[in-house]
Amino acid sequence: MRAGTLEEFVGQEHIVGKNKLLSRAISTGSVGSCIFYGPPGTGKTTLAGIIAKLLNANIEKLNAVSSGVGDAKAVIERARSQKQLLGMDTYLLLDECHRWNKAQSDCVLQAIEEGSIYFIGSTTENPYTSMTRAIVSRCTVFEFKKVSEKDVEKVLRRAVADEEKGLGRFATDVTDEAFKFLAFSCNGDVRASLNALELAVLSTKPAKDKIIHIDKDIMAQCLNRRPLSIDESMYYDYLSAFCKSIRGSDTEGALYYAHRLIAAGIDPLIVARRMIAHASEDIGMADSNALLMACCAMYACEKLGAPECLLNLSHAIVYLCEAEKSNSVLNAMHSAMEDVEKERDDVVPNHLKNHPSINKDGHGRYKYPHNFGGYCKQQYMPDNLKDRIYYVPSENGREKNLIRKKMGKNGFNPKED
Repeated sequence: MRAGTLEEFVGQEHIVGKNKLLSRAISTGSVGSCIFYGPPGTGKTTLAGIIAKLLNANIEKLNAVSSGVGDAKAVIERARSQKQLLGMDTYLLLDECHRWNKAQSDCVLQAIEEGSIYFIGSTTENPYTSMTRAIVSRCTVFEFKKVSEKDVEKVLRRAVADEEKGLGRFATDVTDEAFKFLAFSCNGDVRASLNALELAVLSTKPAKDKIIHIDKDIMAQCLNRRPLSIDESMYYDYLSAFCKSIRGSDTEGALYYAHRLIAAGIDPLIVARRMIAHASEDIGMADSNALLMACCAMYACEKLGAPECLLNLSHAIVYLCEAEKSNSVLNAMHSAMEDVEKERDDVVPNHLKNHPSINKDGHGRYKYPHNFGGYCKQQYMPDNLKDRIYYVPSENGREKNLIRKKMGKNGFNPKED
């Protein structure tokens, strides 16, 4: 069921939607070397194949896990021959490209620069931190998002109806509830949803009417996950109640709603991720250990899994609820982002520049704080923002200890200002 054309491709509207960068590049035949990164099952490899086909190019496929320098060099030699003899471009499609080491990456750099090959890598890891910088700098990086439930359901229904590539040759009846459950449960992974659908159809015997009937319970078995005992609306209501209970320091409410969600079949990781967000949004500098606790809870959910991780998750929930609360980090972030959007005359002060010009009086010289006991007063913000204050400590928890320090640096009183 892999999409063969852009019309069949679903999701990633921010990349291939009308008038978006990649769609414009494809239409003009100007697609260069790219890196696609994002969650599994979101169409990275599929889109790479569609691009190469649309551009009438030669396609070479490698997997970074099983290929080496010799494989890459062989591809480059074939690409150069194709270019010289037929004038045809070659696209090297490399899956799991973050797994290539520096030696493997370096062997294709010259070929990319001279135009012998175009490189399209796909990876689930952030290329800026997991790949050789020399490769990344020569590529346009596109981030893929999880596919929406609506688009996943569209693919599933198409798979059931398609007789050539899908399951259309089977007499199958899948309930709407089963489609929606699978689209919701796969968490944006189209591949996982198609695998579960295929397993459901192939492992279910036809009924007396010679039709394979697939319901929500059968689909849940194929996902190895219990069916949710709540609908989508209730799911978001419970999750909202959990978040608001943390914000409101109601330990009992947060514990109840968290375990209500988990008992309904929700992955504990979803609860843990929300906790990480609220550790900075609602607790912040009042108790920075809350962020560490939330991250540890997520680590336990990933490495231990349920039911063992539920104790660690509950531990972190109690900590976040009982911690002092402050939204100063959230307010500071929004204030800074607002100025970033509005201000354009943001010239970096001379003494902070990479190569400052210093006059004979020493004006423009950067003061190294450690030479002044760890802190010295000097201007860091651009001139038009030099009096702006983003972070205002609250009087809660450990954050109240920062008020006097902040007043000394900036000369403001949070009660008055």
